[in-house]
Amino acid sequence: MSVTLITGAANGLGWELARACHARGDRLILTDIDAATLQARCAELEPERVLALSGDITDAALHCALFQACRERFGRLDLLINNAGITHRSPTTRTDPAVFRKVMAVDYQAPAELTLAALPLLRESRGQVVTIGSMAGWMPVLGRAGYCAAKSALGQFFEVLRAELSLDGIHLLLVYPSFLDTSIERHALGADGRPAGHARSTIGKVRGADWMASQILHALERRQERLFPDRASWFASLLWRLAPGFYYRQMSRRFAGELPR
Repeated sequence: MSVTLITGAANGLGWELARACHARGDRLILTDIDAATLQARCAELEPERVLALSGDITDAALHCALFQACRERFGRLDLLINNAGITHRSPTTRTDPAVFRKVMAVDYQAPAELTLAALPLLRESRGQVVTIGSMAGWMPVLGRAGYCAAKSALGQFFEVLRAELSLDGIHLLLVYPSFLDTSIERHALGADGRPAGHARSTIGKVRGADWMASQILHALERRQERLFPDRASWFASLLWRLAPGFYYRQMSRRFAGELPR
C-alpha cells in the first residue's frame, strides 16, 4: 500500500483528497493547523492506516516531525500532496504588508521547503509530488495581489524542480484550479489580517472539492505533469496574454464590488 502525506487535510480539498486516497487503500499522514477538526476527521478513517500531526505548515519543526513519522510508522513515503493554503481579499494599496508575508509563507515557502525536506524519502520510493497551484498564478485577479504573487512563485519553483528531479524518477503534478467551494475562501484574510468582511467574486464555474480530488487522482494515474481542470479559467489566462486590456475591463466589472470607492 502506498503512503501519502497531505497538508491542509482537515477541510475542503485536503479532506476530499484524504477520503479518496483512503478509499483506494493508501496509508495516510495528515496535517493541518486546525487540530480539533483534524482529529475529528481522522476518527472517520481506519485508525491503523492514519496518523495525524497538527501544526503550522510554515514551521520547519513540523516538517521534521512529519518525515520522522513517515519512517517510524510506515517506513516510506510515496506521495506528497502540497495542499495547505491561504488567501486574502483586499485592495493592494490598503493591505497590511504582514498579510502579504503570511500568504507568501504559507502558499509558496512552506510547500517548497516541505518538498525539499521530503526528497530523501521520495528518492527511495521514486515517488510523486502533487502541488496545488492556482490559475491566479497565471493571470491577475483584483484584490488578490499577494495570492497571485505566491501562486506564481509556487508554479515557477515547481516547474524548475520538475526538470531537476527527472533523473531521480520522482513524478511531479502541478494542479491549476480556478475557484473551488472550499474553506480557503471562507477563511480569506482581509486588509488588516482579520477575516475578510465581503463576499468573493469569481471567474468561471465554482467547482466542488470532491470533483477536484477525483480529477487530481485521475491525473496522477495518467502521469500528467499539469492539470488545468477548468477550461473557462484556462481560456481567461489566454485572454490575459492575448488581449490584456480587454481582460482588465472584464475583470474590473466582475470584481467591482471589491474595489475601493
